[in-house]
Amino acid sequence: MIVRIMGEGQLDVADGHFAELNSLDDELLAEMERGDEEGFRRTLGALLEAVRRLGEPLPDDALEPSELILPAPDASLDEVREMLSDDGLIPG
Repeated sequence: MIVRIMGEGQLDVADGHFAELNSLDDELLAEMERGDEEGFRRTLGALLEAVRRLGEPLPDDALEPSELILPAPDASLDEVREMLSDDGLIPG
């Protein structure tokens, strides 16, 4: 699956890694619901780092459609809320 981190670029992440990413997404959603800014920052950073670690960066000139778009590392709690679906940032 092609994942875009806003402001950084795209990565190809194998479907087998989505259980780990969904776990972090669930944690992020819970922290947002509690208004836990510190936890939100920590978990958003962990989620983005996991995508970077598990994904294969696409070349800068690649124009692949992103199947999933994640916020920039410095996104605010309100900005991320606007990006959420019922499943969080990552469907499933």
